[in-house]
Amino acid sequence: MIKVFDSVLYWSIVLLPFTVAISTGLSNTCLGVIAAFYFLKKIFLRKRPFVNTALTLPFLLFLAVSIISMKNSICLDNSLHGVVKLLKYGLIFMICAEEIQGLGHLKRIIFSMACGALLTTIDGFWQLKFGWDFVRGEAVQSCLINLPRPTGPFPNPNVMGIYLSLIAPLVIGLSLYYYKGKKLVFWWVVSLAAAAGVYITFSRGSGLGLFFGVLFLGAARRHKAVIAVLLAALLLFPLVMPKNIKKWEKMSGYNPMVFLLNQDRISMYMNTFNMIGRHPLIGVGVNTYSKNYGRYKLQEWEDYAHTEEAAYAQSNFFQMAGETGLIGLGAFVWLLWALFASLARCYRKMRQEYAGIVALSLIGCFIAFLVNGLTESSLYYSRVAVMFWFFAGIAMFIARLKPGAGSGERR
Repeated sequence: MIKVFDSVLYWSIVLLPFTVAISTGLSNTCLGVIAAFYFLKKIFLRKRPFVNTALTLPFLLFLAVSIISMKNSICLDNSLHGVVKLLKYGLIFMICAEEIQGLGHLKRIIFSMACGALLTTIDGFWQLKFGWDFVRGEAVQSCLINLPRPTGPFPNPNVMGIYLSLIAPLVIGLSLYYYKGKKLVFWWVVSLAAAAGVYITFSRGSGLGLFFGVLFLGAARRHKAVIAVLLAALLLFPLVMPKNIKKWEKMSGYNPMVFLLNQDRISMYMNTFNMIGRHPLIGVGVNTYSKNYGRYKLQEWEDYAHTEEAAYAQSNFFQMAGETGLIGLGAFVWLLWALFASLARCYRKMRQEYAGIVALSLIGCFIAFLVNGLTESSLYYSRVAVMFWFFAGIAMFIARLKPGAGSGERR
C-alpha cells in the first residue's frame, strides 16, 4: 500500500507544474491528489506529517498574522477563503520538500515544467497567428494601444508572462551550465521559446523580471557573454519594439515611471499608502484588498488617474502590506530571506553539480518573480502563485540534501 501511495505522489508531483499550464481545475485536482495520498501515507505509517524547513517558521508567522488581520475584515467569507488558500500553499511547499524522491525525481519535475513552458509559448504564437488558443479556445486580447497580446492557456497576457518568466531562468541556467550534447538542443529550444513567450506578452514586469533573473545568473557565474547579450538586447529593444509601443512612449512624454507603470498604477499605489497608513500593523484583512480599495481612494490621486472601486494593488508588496499590515509584510520578507539564504548556501556547498546549478537557477527564478511582483499582484493570482510555492518546495528539498550527495541523499 505504501508503494502505491509513493508512486501516486511521485507522478502527481511530476505532473503538477505541467497541469498549471493547462487549467486551474486540473492543477487543483492534482494538488488534491497530492495532499490526499500524502496524509494517507502518514496515517498508514503512523508518522507525524511535515518536516521542518527554513521556511516553516516565517510561513507560520505570516499565516498567524493573516488570521489575526481578520479582526479588521469587512468580509469574513473572503478572509476565510484567503486563509484556506494560504494553507494550500503551505501544503505545497511542505509536501514537496519532503516527498521529492531524489535528483532523478527532480529532473523529471523540471522536464515537466519545461514542457509546460513550451506548450504555453506554442499556444501563444498559435493564438497570434489564428486569433484563438488551442488549449482553451480563447481569442487573442488587445490592449489600450491596440497591440495584440496572447494569453496562451492563461486568463490574460500578464499571467502568461508571470508563468514563463518564473520558469525561464531555471531552464536557461540548466542550458548554460549543466546540459551538454544532444540533450542541450532540447533545453535551448525551451529556453529560447520561454524568452520569446515572455516577449510576445509585452508584459513589462515579466520582461524586466526575466532580464534581472538571467543577469543574476551571468553575474554569479562571471559569464561575460551572458551579460553582454543581455545588455545588447536592452540597447536594441527600443529599435525593434512595435510602433504602437513607440507611440505610447511618446504620448507618455517619455516619462519612465508612466511608461513602466501606467498612470493608474501610480494612483493605486498612492491610494494603498493611505490604506496602510490607516491600518499599519495588521492591515484591513487578508484577501479583502479589492473590497476595501474604494474606501481608501484619495481624490487628488483619482484626479491624476481614475481607478476602479474594486481592484488588485498591481504589486505583491503593496497588496500584502494593505491586507496584513507591516507585520505581515515583514514575515514574508523573512521568508524570502530564509529562501535566498538556503539556496545560496546550497550553491556554495553542494558538490553535486545538478543540484548546485538548480539552486543557483532557482535564485534567478525568484528574482524574476519578485521583480515582476513589484508591478503585478502575482502572488494573488492563484494559478501562478501555486508555482511560486512549488518552487519554494523544490528549494527546501535541495536544502535537505547532503552537500556531497550524488543521488539525492537527504540529511
